[in-house]
Amino acid sequence: MTQVSDPSPLSQLLKPIGVYGGTFDPIHYGHLRPNLELCEYFDMQEVRFIPAFIPPHRDAPCSSAQLRREMVALAIASEPRFILDERELRRGGSSYMVDTLKSLRADFPDNPLCLLLGMDAFLGINSWYHWQELLDYAHIIVSQRPDSGFEQPQHWPQEIADFYQHNKGDKEQVQSRLQGVVSLQPVTQLAISATDIRNRLKNHQSVRYLMPDNVINLIEYHHLYT
Repeated sequence: MTQVSDPSPLSQLLKPIGVYGGTFDPIHYGHLRPNLELCEYFDMQEVRFIPAFIPPHRDAPCSSAQLRREMVALAIASEPRFILDERELRRGGSSYMVDTLKSLRADFPDNPLCLLLGMDAFLGINSWYHWQELLDYAHIIVSQRPDSGFEQPQHWPQEIADFYQHNKGDKEQVQSRLQGVVSLQPVTQLAISATDIRNRLKNHQSVRYLMPDNVINLIEYHHLYT
């Protein structure tokens, strides 16, 4: 993995761009609120929500790629800094993040890229395709609740703890380098899961206040997850 040893001066870089991938099956407030806080804290130009076509690390989505795309578009429509990015849907096949970051780096050569992950995803990142190349193209921002005591590398898998200790950095480094830093950031993380939402819908229970109303309306219109 190529290390960033001589970062470009801050004045030559544009604002960071957040990169948030997922199946979004369906998208909910647990996806939205933490990324808004990260966008504000790191003064990001935007956060790009990137629906996966075929997620390589989990079961196939319950909803079609087109409907998941529509749900994301509706959910983020009111926040101008949130952008729907369809590159994985257009690319087809398994959606490997390292390929997505390569593509984004080509599109945004002067913006720091920030791969946004929750702690659970980060602690399993060593199962990702070519995971150690991710920092060649982006920073990794790991979020968790402020009261979770999540900055405890001594309790992490050793490979992940070593990866973090070797590459950890702060807000200033994220903003002044194109890539190469792992940074932990507390956020308001909501205990909402897409699995729970699908189960509630299957059981004809309300999902109000777990996700935007316009997404709920789309789900009801297409009779999804029932």
